[in-house]
Amino acid sequence: MALMNFQEKLLYVRAKLNLSQTELARELCVSFSTINRWETGKVVPTKKAVLAFELYCKEKNICFN
Repeated sequence: MALMNFQEKLLYVRAKLNLSQTELARELCVSFSTINRWETGKVVPTKKAVLAFELYCKEKNICFN
């Protein structure tokens, strides 16, 4: 099985937690448009954003292994 890229992880987490882009944006303290751009691949997240997302996933007991 291939590793998921960041876009796929975002989509997976939103589906698993049944969250809209707006709801996930609130959870991660970013804007809706940031989530949207990450999911569409228009913008690459910063290392800080990736670490925050990984911590969020860990807190929600979501792993990608």
